[in-house]
Formats: sequence, structure tokens, C-alpha cells
Amino acid sequence: MQLISGFSSFVRASWLNPVAPALAAVILAVASPQVSAQSLFSPAIKVNQDIITWYELDQRQQFLTVLGAPGATESEVRDALIEDRLRKQAMREAGIEAAPEDIQVGIDEFAARGQLSTDQFFQLLAEQGVDRETVRDFVSNQMSWRDYVSARFLSQARPSDDEINRALGQSGGGGLQVLLSEIIIPVNQQTVAQADLLAQEIAQVQGLDAFSAAATQYSAAGTRDNGGRLDWLNLTNLPPALQPVILGLKNGDITQPISLPNAIALFQMRGLREVSTGAPRYSKIDYAAYYMAGGRSADTLARAAKLKEEVDTCDDLYGIAKDQPPEVLDRVDASPSEIPRDIALELAKLDLNEVSTSLTRNNGQTLVFLMLCTRTVDRGEETSRADVANALTQQRLQAFAESLVEQLRADATIVEQ
Repeated sequence: MQLISGFSSFVRASWLNPVAPALAAVILAVASPQVSAQSLFSPAIKVNQDIITWYELDQRQQFLTVLGAPGATESEVRDALIEDRLRKQAMREAGIEAAPEDIQVGIDEFAARGQLSTDQFFQLLAEQGVDRETVRDFVSNQMSWRDYVSARFLSQARPSDDEINRALGQSGGGGLQVLLSEIIIPVNQQTVAQADLLAQEIAQVQGLDAFSAAATQYSAAGTRDNGGRLDWLNLTNLPPALQPVILGLKNGDITQPISLPNAIALFQMRGLREVSTGAPRYSKIDYAAYYMAGGRSADTLARAAKLKEEVDTCDDLYGIAKDQPPEVLDRVDASPSEIPRDIALELAKLDLNEVSTSLTRNNGQTLVFLMLCTRTVDRGEETSRADVANALTQQRLQAFAESLVEQLRADATIVEQ
């Protein structure tokens, strides 16, 4: 039975963003095992000088289960609480603790995601056996750790101007690459409402495996056979309007559904990296679109596969279309921002003279044989420097934080019952 809808996703490393932590959840009512009352407050785990009780284990597992969040198995809850204690010890030594008013704001935001007041939120959790203090402790720990990581590592994590230039591909020395998974859901006038509901459901899924399974089942892109997984892409190859959206994702995050001609797209972030090789921007992209009747029918796809073997460059398509109406072939030379988003996304995956047959037009009745002709390098700057700087900073803060927790755990004395 679903208790609360409207939460877009569970908290994902909110402490990494020093400006605005995101707190969200999908809340589902699922029962979790209870320990016996007589042992609730006895020690279950000792982490250095601190104790984790059976009650805390039970509450955290129940809380995560009600949230429908990943990491709710007994072993995962144990690991999470051990790491919580290690982080608390580090924060206690540094004298860092979230202010009560900030914690309350975090809880209010949590509740507001489900269009609930804080009292309503607590009441629904209480009905599932989750105490208020469990929620407060969880939010407090997330916010305090975010502040601690920022205070300790922010000066080291901030990129220099040269590093931002490289990430933007302006210096010729490097750039940013993203590792994405995609789901492309085809739509027509009859299926658009159903496809939109499906896309909204997929946007709520948790984890890489769940998104991959959805891609295999629902995506029309060629990547469906690989669970929707794309190879590393230069950020600058993506449509300019999509670049800041992708940069705003953390690993595992999913975009909101993106409307395309004849399709709805969703993307999941799997990785972000800086590369030493150049990742230039482009002022113009030259491409050819040859339109084939029959849509994605087996016959049309077979003809497209045969055509792919016959053409080596975009100019070869002029000979193919020679005796046909002029509208069957478009040769376009446009700036990235002027190119339709679905075509721009396909072009981002292609090398010169490569072909995509993933798109359709005319309500799915026409297959687009899309070929990348040339790209013209531009040293301009459409992606915000602030977006790139923030993405690099968050990536580095996450790496510093994970490394610190690993070191704390290696140095700790941990005794489990």
C-alpha cells in the first residue's frame, strides 16, 4: 500500500552540496522485522567508544523500508550505522553540529516533497513504527556531515580557472566526460499520455540495475540491448540546454522526463570524469537526415542497414536520393542550439560519417537515417563556468569524503554482536 506519493527520489549524498541539500523520498509501507523488546536497548555494535543499540538498528531499517530506499537490508543497515558513528566521532572532535533550526528546515523540506506538513509526515511515519528522533537524527547527521566535509575539504576541492577551462574544453588540454544510461520511449498521438505516465514512474526508480531493467523493457534506442548504457561522452557533444541538467546529477540520479519529437527521454548518471585529451566545443554541426517510409518496421530497418553499408560519407546520400522528391533528404549545417533535441542527442553519440537509425518522424511512420557529416570547433562558452565548477567541486568532495570514511573505518575498533 502506498502511503505517500510526490517524493521524487531518496536523499542522495545531500551533504556534498554546501549550498542547498536535497532531501526527498518515495515512501512505501513495507513491514520490517522487529527485535524483541527486552533487547531493544542492549548493545548490538561497538564502534570505538560508541554503542549502536538493537533499537537503532531496528529503527533505521524500518525507516529506510518505509521510505522505499535502497540499503534497507540488515547488513546494509549495520554498515550504514557504523559509518554514521565514525562520521559522528570525526564531527564531534571538530566541534561541528547542525543547528536545530537548520535541521527543522531539512525535515520540513522532506515533508514538503510529499505535499505534506511536517506533522502529517511524522504521523504517517509513526503509524509505521518510526520515531521522530530517528528522522531528526538521520537528517541531522546528513546535514552535519555535509558541513564537516565542506569545512575540511572545500578549499582543496575548488577547481582552478585552468581546470575549469580544461573541463570546458577551452584550453585544448582536456574536458569533462559523462557516463550515462538512456531510455527513449517512442510516442504518438494515441500513446503520449500513457508514455508520459510510464516515464514519470521510471524517473522514480532507485539504482542502476532498476534503470537498466527499465531500459531493456521499454526503450526504443539501440542501447536497450545493453540496458541503456552509453559509452563515455564529451560533455560538449551534448545539446547545450541539456549540459547543465546532466551536470546537476549525482551518480544514480535520473533526469525528469525530457520531451523530444515523437519520444520521451530519461537519462541516468553513472559517472563523471576529467580527461586529459581535448574536448572541444562546436559552433556548427553538419548532418544529413534521409527519410525512409515505413518507420521502424522490419523491412525499413533492413533497408536502412543495407544503406549503411553502401554510403561512406554524407555526400553519398545525394546519389541515393537523386530520383526522389527533394524532401526525402535534409542536409543541415546549424549551431548546436538550433538542432532539434532528439537529433542533437543522437549526433552526440556519433563519430564523423557514422549513422543512427533510432529516430522517427511523421508519427512514427518515417524512419530517420541520420548521418554526422562534420563538426566545426568553437572556443565559445555556452555551458556556465559556475555549473562546471560546481560539478567538479562536488565530485572531488565526494571522493575526499569516501576516502576519509574508509580511513576512519580502517583505524576503528568495531565489535559486532
